[in-house]
Amino acid sequence: MCENHNQFVHLHCHSEFSLLDGLSRVNDLLARAAYINQPAIALTDHGAMYGTMPFYRAAKSAGVKPIIGIETYLAQRTMVDKDPQLDKTRFHMLLLAENQTGYLNLLQIASAAQLDGYYYKPRIDRAFMARHKEDLIATTGCMAAESPRALADRKPKLTKKLMC
Repeated sequence: MCENHNQFVHLHCHSEFSLLDGLSRVNDLLARAAYINQPAIALTDHGAMYGTMPFYRAAKSAGVKPIIGIETYLAQRTMVDKDPQLDKTRFHMLLLAENQTGYLNLLQIASAAQLDGYYYKPRIDRAFMARHKEDLIATTGCMAAESPRALADRKPKLTKKLMC
């Protein structure tokens, strides 16, 4: 990705398009990345990709490689389940597009999460993600992801299963 392998690249950034969570304006985010000579940066807003095109244009203008992503919500059961006792809690999952195919899969995921999986938040499930995984990089992203939660809850067997 970078000629100098010692350069840091932010792969988990929220913008003003991450409602109630992101503070950075896209242009300010890219100006700062260019100022500190960051070769690339990812935009991974919560549950939506509204900022993708402004981010892409601003990154190209600033000479910073744009990495398109999303921090999606992963349903504990299926994305259509809506039981208040079982389905209100969900896990975060960070997804990054490797290329155009990955980008198109992100669009499918973001759209289905809003249209089919919405319950408190736009959600997908493992089966849907498996059907749209091509050319995506998946990571836990934060402490609200499934693996970190299992570690925090001291469930080593579940953590080991999730990591494999």
